[in-house]
Amino acid sequence: MPLILFAFVVRVRDGLPLSASTDFQHNRELQERKQQLKVISKSLALFPERGTVKGRDLNIYFLSTEGVSYMAVCSCRLPAAPAYCFLEDVRWEFSARFDSSAVALASRPYPFLDFDSIIQKLKQHYNQSGGPSLGVTLAEVQDELRASPPEVVNLEGVQLSNGAANGHAEAPGTGPNQRLEPVSAPGILSLVLNIMCAALNLIRGVHLIEYTFQDDYDGIWNVVAFLLAFLCCVCQCQLYLFHSSLKRLKAFTLLTLIIVCNGFLFGLRNVWQLSFHMSVACLSTALTLTRKLQDRTSDCGV
Repeated sequence: MPLILFAFVVRVRDGLPLSASTDFQHNRELQERKQQLKVISKSLALFPERGTVKGRDLNIYFLSTEGVSYMAVCSCRLPAAPAYCFLEDVRWEFSARFDSSAVALASRPYPFLDFDSIIQKLKQHYNQSGGPSLGVTLAEVQDELRASPPEVVNLEGVQLSNGAANGHAEAPGTGPNQRLEPVSAPGILSLVLNIMCAALNLIRGVHLIEYTFQDDYDGIWNVVAFLLAFLCCVCQCQLYLFHSSLKRLKAFTLLTLIIVCNGFLFGLRNVWQLSFHMSVACLSTALTLTRKLQDRTSDCGV
């Protein structure tokens, strides 16, 4: 087994992944350590500059400086000093290529993924030689570690405080990363029919406005019913396409409003037209309630 298996570069203030090494190993403990890296990255602001997470066969080491944290999963056979030398080398290479403004402006995960090639070269050197080529650098790091030993991180405490670190805890099943299942063929059909119903309601409502003004607002409630039905159809499309809290309540509320509006319009529409509009609303509601969230997938490279 190589001495250094995985390296990870993240932004300290929010744990945004900046770069990571590529590996093709399927070691179970390595996968567990990668998951732990994500947990640690969310709480880096709470830790000192250097830290260690002890494992059975693999340890995690991290070094945070200038708003960036450099993390590595290493074999327990590798002493701490060479591990931190590796992180210092990664830090030096990264800071030489990307300034602090580029890091601060990063808005998406892994904006510097091409830095992987540099990490791979450093990993290969350390895995072949067992440490840095300059003995004086290793000696300096050993002296620093003796003077200020890295903190041994308790992951149980990190996981409990992870949500509270930013002042809130994310509730399960919510958040910006939640995505719905892909739109199905019946879903596409319901969207097309809903858009058609919305267009018909809007056209009839706008058309009635002219006559309402001429007849001293006698048909104002018919205009309101058409335009409200139009808005409900649009909202049904939005509710089907995007995840929303209280989805069931919103879906039934929209369905009820559409049925009430069309019932109020009896006389301006025949039975077949009313049946069509209500059936489309029922179909859209049923598909909205049965479209489920996708399972979250792991971040690429971790």
